[in-house]
Amino acid sequence: MIAVAPSLSGAALLGAVLGMFAIVALLVAPRSKRPASALAWIMVITFVPVLGLLLYLLLGSPQLPKHRRDKQQQIDQLFTDRSRVLTGTTDHLDAPAWLPPLARLNQALGAMPLLEGNSATLLTGFDHQMAKLVEAVSNARHYVHVEFYILSYDQRTAPFFTALAEAIRRGVTVRVLLDHLGSRSYPGYNRARTELDRMGASWRLMLPIQPLHGRYQRPDLRNHRKLLVVDGEVGFVGSLNLIEPGYQKGGHARGRLQWHDLLAEVRGPIVREVDAVFATDWYSETEELLTSKHAPVTYSPARGRLLAQICPSGPAFSTENNLALFNTLLYQAEHRVSITSPYFVPDESLLAAITTAARRGVQVELFVSEIGDQFFVYHAQHSYYTDLLAAGVRIYLYPAPFILHAKHLSIDEDVAVIGSSNMDIRSFQLDLELMLTISGRTFVEELRTVEDGYRLISRELTGQEWNRRTRSHRMLDDLTRLTSSLQ
Repeated sequence: MIAVAPSLSGAALLGAVLGMFAIVALLVAPRSKRPASALAWIMVITFVPVLGLLLYLLLGSPQLPKHRRDKQQQIDQLFTDRSRVLTGTTDHLDAPAWLPPLARLNQALGAMPLLEGNSATLLTGFDHQMAKLVEAVSNARHYVHVEFYILSYDQRTAPFFTALAEAIRRGVTVRVLLDHLGSRSYPGYNRARTELDRMGASWRLMLPIQPLHGRYQRPDLRNHRKLLVVDGEVGFVGSLNLIEPGYQKGGHARGRLQWHDLLAEVRGPIVREVDAVFATDWYSETEELLTSKHAPVTYSPARGRLLAQICPSGPAFSTENNLALFNTLLYQAEHRVSITSPYFVPDESLLAAITTAARRGVQVELFVSEIGDQFFVYHAQHSYYTDLLAAGVRIYLYPAPFILHAKHLSIDEDVAVIGSSNMDIRSFQLDLELMLTISGRTFVEELRTVEDGYRLISRELTGQEWNRRTRSHRMLDDLTRLTSSLQ
């Protein structure tokens, strides 16, 4: 009996500890989470208690620190107050009837109004995109605002850095934001920082992980936005990172993979909204609120007939703004929807919106890459193809060695959306993103031409082909899909 007592005591202690972890899991994990995400965390904490709890403490909260969220609210309120005097629109001959309610939704979530009098054009091909960025900076007279998830100095991006340096020598103010973890893993990161210092640019890291300097948040909360604004007159929004299209890394540098992006050049009042996003992120990183001629509220004269609106999203907001935008658009579609997303891991609501559109007769097509550069995302993405194909969605595989990195959506002949956001849970919850909504048939036709080009060189995936994939492939897809809930 003497030998048994310690064993019973140890078992009781172990049971008490496990019970405590279970209670913690049930009380803590479900906070502000979808049921699937909360359940996944409860399972992790319950079955791997110590490690699971540590992981939750490190990665469990999808929100930025409170002081960062407070800054976002301050900027939102400032822009909301000033936007009351801006000229928006509620009726437009070329706009669908459902556009004003969509615009009100976007403004309620992201503070940016729908503006008329804009022009926009699409830029394809890395060399063409870089040439237009360099041209815009070379014509700068007052300021240049640069914000990219990845900013790297290499042979292909060197002309852009040269243009920035020449602008500074002319007396132009250059401000630069680059994501800390997004950029630092690339060989050109240190060279980029050196060049920015050498030319005298004002630059900051976005969401830096510097705990010794008191700067820390969940490490996989990133600023994924890509934008450029020059003098409040011209802006650029899209999927392009400022790095050569092979991304310099490992096998990529040897030409095994090449990224293909899409960029929109915009002029008119919408430029001030792009600039407002930069001003928000600059304020968050520097405590400096941009004013006067460098502020996002400077007036940009009408340059065209397009209606346009910016939709910022991310963990600085209390809602998933980009997800609300995508779902609303999909439920409004009547004839045709084209989706391009390099990383496609939808949540339940988005998957339902897409498959419902297809089942009610809308022609829905999805452009994705034939190959992937991220193992878990690539296989999790595959797990959705069966449901999509069964609903009648046509899936086109963009050929290797290219990664189709463009991110856009077109609805009927009326509305197009382009920007930095993937259609995945990471972009909905963890990354700061930026999407540009444009209403105008000329621009939508231009985007349709781009999509037609994708279709010409892509291969359509059929249900018959997909059903022939191996059992191990299916199991891997299903297992990796589970990880998408751990947000």
